[in-house]
Amino acid sequence: MTANERPELSGKVALVTGASRGIGYGIAEALVARGDRVVITGRGEEALKEAAERLGADRVIGVPGKAHDLAHQAAAVEAAMDGFGRLDFLVNNAGTNPVFGPMADLDLGVARKVFETNVISALGFAQRSWHAWQKDHGGAIVNIASVAAVSASPFIGAYGMSKAAMVNLTLQLAHEFAPLVRVNAIAPAVVKTKFAQALYEGREAEAAAAYPLGRLGVPEDIGGAAAFLTSAQSEWITGQTLVVDGGIFLNAGVG
Repeated sequence: MTANERPELSGKVALVTGASRGIGYGIAEALVARGDRVVITGRGEEALKEAAERLGADRVIGVPGKAHDLAHQAAAVEAAMDGFGRLDFLVNNAGTNPVFGPMADLDLGVARKVFETNVISALGFAQRSWHAWQKDHGGAIVNIASVAAVSASPFIGAYGMSKAAMVNLTLQLAHEFAPLVRVNAIAPAVVKTKFAQALYEGREAEAAAAYPLGRLGVPEDIGGAAAFLTSAQSEWITGQTLVVDGGIFLNAGVG
């Protein structure tokens, strides 16, 4: 999309964490495409810079850093307020899954790291967004959970536990931040990203065959859901977890 093809500014501003690639980038892309200005975060400074340039440097600010770092959280929110003057929407997408194996052998230090990045950081960003803008002006928060939150998730149990906590965090914040701020979650199944590559690499056709809709997800699928949950069309929706799974749960119990 060229500068001349871009929609007029919507007047809204979003912060999307973990958005240099994958689902986060897909969400940022969807919000920019409707006219929002967006702050994106990510660990890799160069990748973040490239993402911001692709999205449009005139409408996107990149703030590199680790999601669980309190100084980084503050810097990202300040970038939105200083650069764009407001912060209507927060999308907590940053996450980690550094371990693959049974829960019985899970290193507890790794489990703490997963929770720190996937859950505590989301709460930190929500707190800062609330105090910086949303408590006085309203807005919406979207937490990116996972289908692993609502089912057993063999070999990625710590990740599933953290995403279940994210779903409950969504409920707590939705209750506390109402009526000004709506808080919802999205629970994707397998989406074709580098983050999820181990779940389908080398056997994509086989993995996709398990989905009634016949394919794995792509970042644009989640971007569309996030755009809806931060739009006027969802103004009577809060505290919900939207499962975006290509119909995979329709097969539960079949066999």
